[in-house]
Formats: sequence, C-alpha cells, structure tokens
Amino acid sequence: MLKRNKLALSISAAVLTGGLVAPLAVAQSGEALEEVTVTGIRGALQDAVNIKRDATDLVDAVSAEDVGKFPDSDVGEALGRIPGITVGRAFGQGASVSIRGAAPTMTLTQLNGQNVASTGWFDQIPVDRSFNYSLLPSELIGGIEVYKSSRADLNEGGIGGTVIVKTRKPLDLDANTAWLGTKAKVGTVSDETSPEFSGLYSWKNDEETFGVLVSAAAEDSEYVRRGTESDYRWWGDVAPTTFLQERERKALDVTLQYAPSEDLSFTLHSMSLDLEANNTNTSLYLFSLYDNGGLTCHTTNAAGLCTSSTTENAQAGDLTPGWASGALGNETFNQTWGRQSAMSSDTFDFSTEYEGEGFRVSGNVGSSKAEGGTDFTTNFSHFPSIRSGDTMSLWEGSIDATGKEIKISPTMDPSLTLDDYDSTLTPEGWAVGSGPAEDEEVYAQLDVEFDLNVGILTSFKTGVRWTDHDVSRRSFRGVVTNPQQVAASDVYDGTFEVGQQGFTAPKPDLDAMVAATRASIDEWVEKRAGHSDLNEENTALYGMFTFESGALSGNFGLRYISTDVTRTQYELDGTTAQAGDIADNAGYSYSLSSHNADYSDVLPSATVRYELSDDMVLRASASQTISRPNYDDMLVTFSGFNDDNDFNQAWRIGDEGLSPMKATNADIAIEYYYGDGNLVSATYFVKSIDDFVTSDILTEQSIGVVDPNAGDSWSIETLRNSGGADIQGIELQIQHAFDNGFGVAANYTYTDAETPDDAFMDQLPLFTESSEHAYNLVGYWENDVFSARAAYNYRSEYMIREGGFWYGNRMHDDYGSLDLSFNWYATENLDVTLEAINVLEEDDIQYGGASADATATGMKGPLLEGFPAWSFQGEAVYQLGASYKF
Repeated sequence: MLKRNKLALSISAAVLTGGLVAPLAVAQSGEALEEVTVTGIRGALQDAVNIKRDATDLVDAVSAEDVGKFPDSDVGEALGRIPGITVGRAFGQGASVSIRGAAPTMTLTQLNGQNVASTGWFDQIPVDRSFNYSLLPSELIGGIEVYKSSRADLNEGGIGGTVIVKTRKPLDLDANTAWLGTKAKVGTVSDETSPEFSGLYSWKNDEETFGVLVSAAAEDSEYVRRGTESDYRWWGDVAPTTFLQERERKALDVTLQYAPSEDLSFTLHSMSLDLEANNTNTSLYLFSLYDNGGLTCHTTNAAGLCTSSTTENAQAGDLTPGWASGALGNETFNQTWGRQSAMSSDTFDFSTEYEGEGFRVSGNVGSSKAEGGTDFTTNFSHFPSIRSGDTMSLWEGSIDATGKEIKISPTMDPSLTLDDYDSTLTPEGWAVGSGPAEDEEVYAQLDVEFDLNVGILTSFKTGVRWTDHDVSRRSFRGVVTNPQQVAASDVYDGTFEVGQQGFTAPKPDLDAMVAATRASIDEWVEKRAGHSDLNEENTALYGMFTFESGALSGNFGLRYISTDVTRTQYELDGTTAQAGDIADNAGYSYSLSSHNADYSDVLPSATVRYELSDDMVLRASASQTISRPNYDDMLVTFSGFNDDNDFNQAWRIGDEGLSPMKATNADIAIEYYYGDGNLVSATYFVKSIDDFVTSDILTEQSIGVVDPNAGDSWSIETLRNSGGADIQGIELQIQHAFDNGFGVAANYTYTDAETPDDAFMDQLPLFTESSEHAYNLVGYWENDVFSARAAYNYRSEYMIREGGFWYGNRMHDDYGSLDLSFNWYATENLDVTLEAINVLEEDDIQYGGASADATATGMKGPLLEGFPAWSFQGEAVYQLGASYKF
C-alpha cells in the first residue's frame, strides 16, 4: 500500500484514442512554413499530447477527429480510455463516470462550462448529482476536457474532477460546412438491426460576423438483457429474467453566433436531448428453496443461504392464494413489469465576451432542465395457485450458487406458453403507479480578467456566479378497484427466451398492457411518501492570479461558496389516513413542511508547471474541493408499507443540513515528450476527504406507524457527516507512434480508495463504483486510405449502490472489453466505418460483497458472502456506418 501524504505526483494524461485533427507546421529549409494536416488516429494522439503539454493545469482532452467523427460511438466509453477514469455500463451503455476512485456523484459534468440538469428513466434509482451520459450522442460533441486538478475559476462540485463537454461554434468552421452520417447496429443478444442518423450544417456570412450551426442525431434501437436474478429474500426463488427496452433517442443542437468586431461576440446556444426508454422486465420465478417435501439442500454459506439444492417430486399448491396460506407448491411464477419511461435534458445559454485593452469580460445567463423517472408502471402475473383456471408448470431440478453465477439444471422444463395461462388476465392493481422526477437550474455568471505586469504575476481573474437549483420527485398510485379483464392473447404475443438457459415464456406487448391497465384505473392519488422538493441557492465568488517566469508558470487563487437549502416534504408523524385516502398514505401529514439549512466555505487552489528541459515537464497542484450531498441523502424516504411483505419496512432519514464533503487534494506529475506526439509519464495523486456522509442503521424499531402485516417494526437509517475518506493512486502512461503507420498507447491506474466503515449499509469501506485497477491497451495502424484500431479496456471489481431495500449494494465482477474499429477513407469526403464493441462478449456478473454481519443493517442474504445476485449475458455489438462531408 502506498504511503499517504499531502504531496502528490499526478499526470493528467492525454486520451488514448481521441480523434483530434492536429494542424502541424513543418518548416522546410529555406522555405516558408507549410501547413500540413495530420488526421486519423496518429493525428488525434499528437494533438491530445500538444494540448496536455501546453496546458498549465492537469487537463485531459478528447475531441472529434473531424465534424461528426468522435473516437467512440459512446461518450462514456471514450472517457473511459483516459487514465484515471472508469465508466459504469448500466443497461449496455457508458452511463456514469468515476474519476480517480471517487463516486460518479463526485464527478461534475458541464456543457460549455455550465452545469447540466440530468435525471434517469427509472424511478427506483436515487436522485443524485451525476450526469447520465446515455442521453448524449457522440456526433454532437466537438470535444471534451477533463480537469483532474481544480482551480479557482472552475465551478465547485467535483471532488473527483470536472468534465466539460464542448459543442462547436459556426464562426470556427468554414461557411456551408455540412456533414451527414448513418449507422446500422446489431447485437448478438439484441439482434434487431437498429438505425442511427446524424448530421450538421454550419453557415456564416462573408464578413464572418454572424453564423448559424444546427446539428441533430436520432437513434431507434432495441436493447435486450438476459440473465439470472436471485431473489432468495422472497420465497427462496431464482429468476431467469429478460429485460426488453425500446430506445428512441433524439438530440438537437443549435448555435447562433454574432461577432460585430474582433473584440466582441455574442453566442446563443440551445441543446435538447430526449430518450424514450419504454421497457418490460419478465421473470420466470423458480421457487427452488420452497420445501414441498422434495427439497434437499446440499451446502450453505456463512450467511445461512442454501448455495446448492435439489428439488424432486414437484407438486402443485392447494389452489388458494399461496401468499396468505403459505401453501405454495413448486409451480413457476411468471411476472412482467411494464414501464413507460423517458428522460430529457434541455439547456439554453446566452453568453458574451469582450476584450478590451488589457482586460477581458465574459458573461453567461441560462437554464438547464431535465425531466425523467417512470411515467407509468403496470404488472401482469401468472401463478396457478392463485388463478384456478391456469394449468401447471412446475420446477424440478438443481440449483448451484457456489460460484459467481447461478447454474440452473432442470429435470423438468419450466417453460410457459399462453396455453398454460388462463384465457383472461387482469393487471395487478397494487403495482399501478407513476414516478416522475425533475431537475432544473437557472444560472448567471460574470468573469473579468486583467493583464498584470507585477513581478512574475501576469493576470488577475475574478468573477461571481449565482445558481438557483430545484429538484422534485413525485409518486402516484393508480387506484384500481375493479380491474378490467383482458384476453391473455391481447397482452402477450408469441413467446421469447427468458434468461440464459433457453426457457421460454409469452412475450409481453407493452402498449397493450398499458392500455388495459389505464382502462382499469378509477383515479390517480398522490403517495405523500414520494413527494419531495429541494431548492439550493448557490453563490460563488473567486479571485485567481496567473504567473510566469522563464520555465515556471502557474496559477493560484481562492473560491468562496455559499449555499442555502430548503427541503419540502410531508412529515411522517403517524397521522391517521382519512376516509377515501389510499393505505400508502397512512402515517403521513396532510400538510407540507419546509426545513432550511445553509453553509459556506473558502476553497484555495494552486498549480505550478515547470519545464525541466525542452522535453520534460514537471507539474504540481494543491487544492480544496467540495461535493455537495446527494439530493437523495437530503430527503426523507419511507418504503415497504402495506406491500404484503413482512420484512421490508424502512425509514431513511435524510437531512437537508448535511455539510458538503470537502477534499484536500494534491498532485505531482512528471511528463517526458519526445518525437511527434510521443509521451511517457507517471503520476501520483492523493485526496483526503472530510465530512463524509455516513449512516446509522437500527432494525426492529417502533416509529408509531403500524404496518397491516408487520406491525410497528422498522429499519431506520439516519444520515450524518462523520469521519474521513482517503483516495490515493498512481497513473502511468506510454504513447508511441512508429514511422511505418503503426502505433501503441497504454495506461494503467492504481487507486487505493477507502471510506468509513459505517458509510454504507453494506459496511464496506469502498467508494461507490471505484475500481482498484484499471488499464487501457491500444494498438493501431493507418495510412491515407485505411485505419484499424484494437482497444482493450479493463477495470477490476467495484461496488454498485443503487439504493433501495432489496437490490442495492452489489459487487460487480472485474470487466474487460475488447473493441475494434476499421475505417476506409473511400474518397476525400466519404468515410466508411466498421466497429465491433465487446467482441469477447464479456458477461455482466454481480454478487454479494458484504459479510454476514451486515444483516444487522438490514442487508438481505443474496447481497452477502459472495452470493451470486445477478448475472447478464455479454453482448457484442457490430456497427456499420458511412459519413459524407460536403
């Protein structure tokens, strides 16, 4: 283990596989300089190295090779190739970004230097501060900068680092620049061909004082995830599961730019991102631990879970509702959750810049608003012990859960068809709901920079920024008293594979399910437990000096921040529900209550760059940064009431008065540059974090609210600031281009990140989504007509914490993805591309990481002692594309 201290050695290494176009001036003996454009992979790496070398701060850069040509089809995946950055691939996409071991919520993402509102499409995911990169098509992006060190003029919020996504401006492009691109994508699991279209047009007048740029992208795809989920916490079942999602992503970016003189410019920018993500999740429950007289358990683990069992002599139940009587048989239970889901993010920004004699002024005003959550939720189920007209499908066989994946070996096929179903079905009234969420920020910013000539000081920059941020979350119950019967053949259409074992079940028709459910709803009633509003008003002031003296340069400054927080919710005070109210609202007040808190702080920062020689650069930085508490940690949540489960009543007491987590950071880096774009570098970094948010958890507590099934017995989690966390690590990088068109690039990051033991209910001192080891290996070859690249990205195991009583806190197994890309530059304007992603079809494997002792905090058995919680079939995706630049 590395020794902890406050001095650190760091490199913000250039991105391995970015696609920047590098203009290179080549001086020929006795002649004027001639501009040579180096394109392709080598040009991208050269330009990235030049950006890194010339920067004062610790900055990485990744950019498009040309208009519409981003190095990866997924923005998150492109970021994952930068040293020190790891990416969470939720639902097959690079959705979350962690920098240097910090959780994704500690990564600040901005659009052209301003914050971006973001939500998710799934209402069971906590409301947090991370950005969902699955919204963002790569074709709209001109470049990305990643700040791993801080400076006074950077917005606060990113302990891990700050990601600034940049879009193009029309006055930077040639007049009438136009680009069109198309792709066809197919996967080995999601085997339908999915089309994608994108394009850009940029115009400016002859005087180059006014320009308009419009870019857009659209995608219509199907995502299929097949796997096995262990739900032993219910009736000892294992569930082969298939998730189907129809994705329709649309994006529009419009920029207007007016520059009446060389000194003054105005920019109006608008970006609209939309993702429809309607989905079904079908599970075939095998009650492998229900003992109907034929169960044999062979082995158990330290948490007391049966890890190897055999079921023989399968029998049916007594045809009464088995949930109440406990007289379950060995029938299978088939359940489909249907959700209409979407998320969007709309940003509007007006900015101006003016450069006078010896000073510069810039300003921004704008807003960013995101909407998401789940618009509509329904559920259709098949269980023969409940509906007496159904025929039987029984479970018989063996279950092996001794490894990281559950192995299912049936001796009787548990597959289902519509012939096994009753001829008519009804939606499950208890499951009908809606859970919308919103995130919105309004902002104003003014910056002024003055040139100085005072000793080594070269400039002074100061500014003020104000934001007003609102987060809201709602939950509604669709009241169903007489559910409408519908023909089973109307809501299911044919059969499809459920899980990875070859079992089949009726394939759900989401639109038909939603229509049948809506016809059954009497009214919508708000669930007061799900009503949450947060308002944050933030003000920041800063001052920053830059300096330069020979080989020495850098900056130093202070940033002052002040925050006022208001939380508005219904109180859980034991109020008796009034006549006509739904049972979910029992215990909640009928009037809203507001609670206020505030805090302020001063954040210093300094960066030094020293040229040891023409080829070697030494950098060092020190700063203090904050990450404000997750929105979800500032809210009070209450779950599990009146849901037919006796063991999951939970009360999570968030606090709007939580202080932000504050990190003291230090970096020191050594970089050796040789040749054109070649680099060898090493890094050491450290972060010491105070006021880490931890939790106290008590079980079997009385709160004055009686559950109809479990009585007044609750698990209570109280959040507070307590203790510190530490992150340190090293980053190593090498990059070399040979003269014959071949080249290699590699980086490795070691991260030692530890949190307080009581920070999470799993009691593991691990940052969320932090991997100890991560590396990238890239090899490429190119000439004027062809290019080829092989890129392997690896990260060691990491903890996923999605919140919730049942499904959070899972350890994700180590993951490696091999991606290939081939480009044919058919003409000067036409390119053809073939991409293969995850060609090794690496599986997505998750298991319990906590010890059996975590049961005291309410952790469930399938999340303990390495028990195989979830596993999903790995998918390779192949994309064929073409683009034409006019």
